[in-house]
Amino acid sequence: MKFPVLLALLAFTSAASAQNGPIKVEVKQADGRYELRRGGQPYFIKGAGGGQFPERVRAYGGNSLRTWSTDGADKMLVEAQKNGLTVMLGLDVARERHGFNYDDPQAVAAQLQKLRAEVIKYKDNPAVLFWGIGNELNLEYKNPKVWDAVEQIARMIHEVDPNHPTSTVLAGINQPEVDYIKAKCPSVDILSINTYAGLAAIPQQVRTMGWTGPYVVAEWGPTGHWESPVTPWKASVEETSSQKAAVYQSRYEASVAKDKTQCLGTYVFLWGQKQERTPTWYGIFTEDGKESEVVDVMQYLWSGQWPKNRAPHLASFTLDGKQATDNVRLQPGKAYPVQAAVSDPDKDKLTYRYELLPESTDLKTGGDRESRPSAIAGLLPKGATGQTTLTAPKQEGAYRLFVYAYDGQDNVATANIPFYVGGK
Repeated sequence: MKFPVLLALLAFTSAASAQNGPIKVEVKQADGRYELRRGGQPYFIKGAGGGQFPERVRAYGGNSLRTWSTDGADKMLVEAQKNGLTVMLGLDVARERHGFNYDDPQAVAAQLQKLRAEVIKYKDNPAVLFWGIGNELNLEYKNPKVWDAVEQIARMIHEVDPNHPTSTVLAGINQPEVDYIKAKCPSVDILSINTYAGLAAIPQQVRTMGWTGPYVVAEWGPTGHWESPVTPWKASVEETSSQKAAVYQSRYEASVAKDKTQCLGTYVFLWGQKQERTPTWYGIFTEDGKESEVVDVMQYLWSGQWPKNRAPHLASFTLDGKQATDNVRLQPGKAYPVQAAVSDPDKDKLTYRYELLPESTDLKTGGDRESRPSAIAGLLPKGATGQTTLTAPKQEGAYRLFVYAYDGQDNVATANIPFYVGGK
């Protein structure tokens, strides 16, 4: 198990852990480049979005966590400080698509007062790095007055907290929003951007759109479900854990590693697990806390060192001889071959678990909470290995077959295939 071994790296007493008051964080520009400084020292963000496993973030070379609100902030800040980490502390700013009206001055004023109380509560915590004002306020919005509200919030933060910069977080980067923020939000110190397949293009896009200030990539990860191939029955095709590992590494190295002038760092998504389209799409851990090949990549990107024990590598996963992108259709009640080609770099013995789910119908946007479909039992043999069979469900409809290959060292490879039973 690599995790307990790396915990030895935590046997230190950091200045951050020992300090009780705020640590001043500033954005500085010197020699033609922007730099975040914490306690007077350069601080490049090697961050993880989400609060699960903070000890692993530190052990694998990361230094910061991101939240989307102050819910659970007390516990996260304690854990962050204990592990020598900082926190991009999110402020939950209402989104227009959730019904908030930015033409209502009373509602806007009430929100400002609520957020002021949150800032005052947490501003002196030594783990705070900077403030994230809202998340993806540009997603499905129409009223540009939201940027006036962002400016009011940023200005309020600077009035009550002289020690931490402000930021607002966009879904992607588009010219109208860059122009609005430049014109309306002079109190926003850092532009934060959520991006997935487009990570490698961000440095160029930032410059093309005329943003000359510092930026942070506040979410980045696999190819998003909205960016992926889609079956005729409208099921998005997810990358395997090994495909994800490859794109996490290549996109990071093509973007963040090369932008030495404006990028202050990134927060990888998601350091944990969640249901969004599937239970495996965005989390780089499984529900039981096992680590995918993406975690290996993050340790390498953060620390320059690969873990001593690596996750299994999944070369292919087929159902009826077809891959996930092949629009797999099955007949009700018929048995079909399943094959997972998985290898382990350390020659660890692999065990397999399969799960059959109906295609999720609780589909949201912007990362809103989704419910996990209930598994369908009894259609795969017990004790299945890399080669097995699936008996197609008798009911017509859309399904997904998942495979989990474990190495016995807390590592896993994952993949799934969407398929449709019945129909033409």
